[in-house]
Amino acid sequence: METTSSTPASVTPQWDVFPQKTLDSIDIAVLVLYFVFVLAVGLWSMWKTQRSTVKGYFLAGGQMVWWPVGASLFASNVGSGHFIGLAGSGAASGIAATAYEWNGMFCVLVLAWLFLPIYIAAGVTTMPEYLQKRFGGKRIQMFLAILYLFIYIFTKISVDMYAGALFIQQALHWDLYIAVVGLLAITAVYTVAGGLAAVIYTDALQTLIMLIGAVTLMVFSFVEVGGLGGLQTKYFDAIPSIRKENSSCGLPREDAFHIFRDPINSDLPWPGVLVGMTIPSLWYWCTDQVIVQRSLAAKNLSHAKGGSLMTSYLKILPLFMMVMPGMISRVLFPDLVACADPEICRKICGNPSGCSDIAYPKLVIELLPVGLRGLMMSVMIAALMSSLTSIFNSASTIFTMDLWKQFRPRCSEWELMIVGRVFVLLLIVISILWIPLVQAGQGGQLFIYIQSISSYLQPPVAMVFILGCFWKRANEKGAFWGLVIGLLLGVIRLVLDFIYPEPQCGEQDLRPGVVRYMHYLYFSMVLAAISTLTVLVVSMLTEPPSEEMISRLTWFTRGDLPVKKDLAVSTSPDAAKGVCEAERPALQLDISIASENSSNDNKCTTDTKRNSKLMKTFLWLCGMERRPENSENAAPTKPELPMASLEEKPLVKHVLNVNLIITVCAGIFLWAYFA
Repeated sequence: METTSSTPASVTPQWDVFPQKTLDSIDIAVLVLYFVFVLAVGLWSMWKTQRSTVKGYFLAGGQMVWWPVGASLFASNVGSGHFIGLAGSGAASGIAATAYEWNGMFCVLVLAWLFLPIYIAAGVTTMPEYLQKRFGGKRIQMFLAILYLFIYIFTKISVDMYAGALFIQQALHWDLYIAVVGLLAITAVYTVAGGLAAVIYTDALQTLIMLIGAVTLMVFSFVEVGGLGGLQTKYFDAIPSIRKENSSCGLPREDAFHIFRDPINSDLPWPGVLVGMTIPSLWYWCTDQVIVQRSLAAKNLSHAKGGSLMTSYLKILPLFMMVMPGMISRVLFPDLVACADPEICRKICGNPSGCSDIAYPKLVIELLPVGLRGLMMSVMIAALMSSLTSIFNSASTIFTMDLWKQFRPRCSEWELMIVGRVFVLLLIVISILWIPLVQAGQGGQLFIYIQSISSYLQPPVAMVFILGCFWKRANEKGAFWGLVIGLLLGVIRLVLDFIYPEPQCGEQDLRPGVVRYMHYLYFSMVLAAISTLTVLVVSMLTEPPSEEMISRLTWFTRGDLPVKKDLAVSTSPDAAKGVCEAERPALQLDISIASENSSNDNKCTTDTKRNSKLMKTFLWLCGMERRPENSENAAPTKPELPMASLEEKPLVKHVLNVNLIITVCAGIFLWAYFA
């Protein structure tokens, strides 16, 4: 292990962060084993689940039990961006970034106890579709679907690609294009073919691998630094040897071990953390397609709640698994991780504004013995793959169900399956095209901004969902104008942030006041307030929503009996063909369980002679066994069954509620202890 004791300025230290160029053969064997495992699980789940219907492909047939759901929620949330970003924040400014994670602890419970019963009663597959049912009209659904796809492609895919690229390129010294194309090819196999079920089962495996690897590294790093006490004393001495005298550049923050910080001058002011951070967090955990889709795939509400509880318990870990190891990395390698001179930083990691991003990879390469290093590489790749596959699957659901069905209302289920799979392939191509942008952006702080996009674009959406779910009087005009005005303000602030970047340490701050003095978490609060006011005022001034836009679509009406009219529509086969055209039951046709049963019976009966064996194998791989031509007409003969029931067994309900109280108390204790 190289030492990083401070060297006088005249001697140039070794700036190559990762001197060891290649992995040992044992590490490579571990990596190969990992890929074999993931592919095996992906293929097994493909073989096991029903993938030839829309519900089977996009909602895993609604048959998931609680633990894969919980593991998948955690894996979809914790991407490679988390490992790199949280450890980097820990190295740069202490534990404050943990607030994002511990906020999620509560929000994921809000999803299961408050929002999911409404989504299940409404019988929706995608979030824009819920708003379409709740408010009517098409403009909100289209607007949101496009916004969600934009947020996925520009924030989630790009941030994960950046963090994954940083790891692959710097720590492994692999060729970036080959590595990323290889990774995406492996994920494409089971994401395109297996649908949500394959994604959820592989996520469960990835979660296990991430936990084992990250906890191992955590133990090694705490042993190295002498436990939590050692970290608390040594962190404040982790100062780089070369820095500007009489300035605070390169010095650790005095409030490094506090989550609640000064409301005016700090990097994460506490009122912003409590309120401003909760709003994007509610958007993410309660209305984001990636998260909600996993919960909707659960067998029933009890399993969905169990999955949320599991995720909530797991969210306690990031402070100890990612943030503190990042701080330990700064203690062990202050000259590299905490560099303060822009020129030196550029030499170390190509980024003049600081190198805290290398904190986690540096620990992995330096501290772990051979073999475990391969395991940790698998962890990083697992984090990258699990979050990317989740985004691919959810984005293709939104595109297929909300955009494609608008343009082709009479489309068959077969066509939807093909469109969904082709769109995943398209997203994979987009991800590969991101790589040069990622490499160009490594020098600047591009990805810091991309993270703050969420504070500017998500609050209006979150408030429209909350008002739609919990206020019966909210109507389409109110929701639409609330979204438009909120997003306009958000985009203006976003553009200002791009034009006036944050000055580097020691430079004068010449930004306009609204950017300089208004922290983005405070801005998120203002934005949410303006959007809420707009929805309230416009809704009150315009006509109230009709009865069918409230029935089974809000918290207070979730228990209403289903409207009889829908069943009548679904019963006659001829009516069912036109159902897609009717304003409402757009998904009744394809997500009816009846169609699943009929497709099961009719699979490959008449077409066997006509299809060549090669074609049949290809269709099986895609989970798209041909059905006889008339099966589409025969499919929706039974009435639509609800997707998951809202009833819970009394004993199970009590166990879940007791766990809810325990989790909330644990969360409050942690917040109070580290505040």
